[in-house]
Amino acid sequence: MKLWMKKIAAILITVMTLGIYIPPAHLNPNEENKEAVSPKTDIREAALGPQTETAEVATIRKEETSDSDEDDTSDPFFHSMMEKVKQQTITKMGPRIAEQVEDDFVTTILPNMESVLQTLVADAEGDAPYFGITEQPSSGFGEKIFNVYDCRTNQDVARFHVRRENRPQEGYWFTFHYHISNDNFESHHEIGELYWDKNIPPKWMA
Repeated sequence: MKLWMKKIAAILITVMTLGIYIPPAHLNPNEENKEAVSPKTDIREAALGPQTETAEVATIRKEETSDSDEDDTSDPFFHSMMEKVKQQTITKMGPRIAEQVEDDFVTTILPNMESVLQTLVADAEGDAPYFGITEQPSSGFGEKIFNVYDCRTNQDVARFHVRRENRPQEGYWFTFHYHISNDNFESHHEIGELYWDKNIPPKWMA
């Protein structure tokens, strides 16, 4: 009987003390503050980490986008060359011829001239910024439109011409071509042609 009483007493004491027991960690205010602050600090650091990384990625993407935009933008030097090419060719044709064929020139001949100039610039590499366009097309029946030359040496790199052709049963055509210095300007490299009429066209620059 005494053995059972001891067991019951031990069980009652255990049950009673479980509800009253407080872990030592909660008895120390400093420990409580430390544990309360640390998780917040860890959460803040965890949050700032990805934000900082995202900002860096955004900066890199912005730089890449900026570079891409610059690549997509026409080179001012080449754009200036093409403006002079168009101006000199229109001047060469003169107002009477230009009035009739300018639209066809812009859509068919000018893009081919641009392609040729792109090749010349690419082949020249570092020398390209020294290229210039002459401003004295030949009048009358002369073929010269303009020359591309090296401003440092005043030597021609390419010569752009237009020739009149009277084809039987067809009429008159303007055939555009160019010569390059690599073969001493001997070969004709075709660019394109424009149809005029069966009647004799006016002289150049007329």
